[in-house]
Amino acid sequence: MDEIVMFKHAVNELVELNVETKNGKRHYITPSGIRYPSVTTITSQVSAKGIAEWRRRVGEKEANKIANKAGRRGTRVHKLCEDYVNNTDIDFSKITPSDHFLFKQIKPILDTYLGEVYSVEGCLYSDYLRTAGRVDCVGVFDGKASIIDFKTANKRKQRSWINNYFMQESAYAVMYEERTSIPIGQLVTIIAVEQDEPQLFVERRDDHIMEFIKYRDQYEEQHKCLPG
Repeated sequence: MDEIVMFKHAVNELVELNVETKNGKRHYITPSGIRYPSVTTITSQVSAKGIAEWRRRVGEKEANKIANKAGRRGTRVHKLCEDYVNNTDIDFSKITPSDHFLFKQIKPILDTYLGEVYSVEGCLYSDYLRTAGRVDCVGVFDGKASIIDFKTANKRKQRSWINNYFMQESAYAVMYEERTSIPIGQLVTIIAVEQDEPQLFVERRDDHIMEFIKYRDQYEEQHKCLPG
């Protein structure tokens, strides 16, 4: 039987945004009607070349099979983390052994370090960054206000491979502060790894936000777009 920890939640209201997807690119519509590209649409530029090379190497059919499997796994484990942090009852008897294994990697990290929860799956946008998105979790992690991201992986990651994660989280940190006036300086990435030990990366927002802005500018230049 899994021991359950109850998390305290703060009330920080965030506005839900409508979403449009065109040519595979997600845009969020702000309350004033401005369309902003999603954070992941912008950060996907970082790994686009490597993904394209990997697809050519393994073939489109196999690449789609692997990507779809990883996507479904990530969605399921993310939902378990979301429910757990929201203090929602989870019927562990209905979870597959592989999903349970991955969730049990993340759970003790949350039990040990996660304090008050500000938001789970909250919609965010920034007029300063000209972007929007949905954040996994915002809360106090090891005593510091943090953006907390849940990931799954087939194998362990080197820090240099996941700069796009840190850029994405830094953008969420700026967006959250813009929406709530609560400063978020810490970025936390928790990765559950198939048949291995979990990974925990803790970064500083200010070490990554300028790189995100660089890719934001690049995206706007490439697509000849301005928000609106």
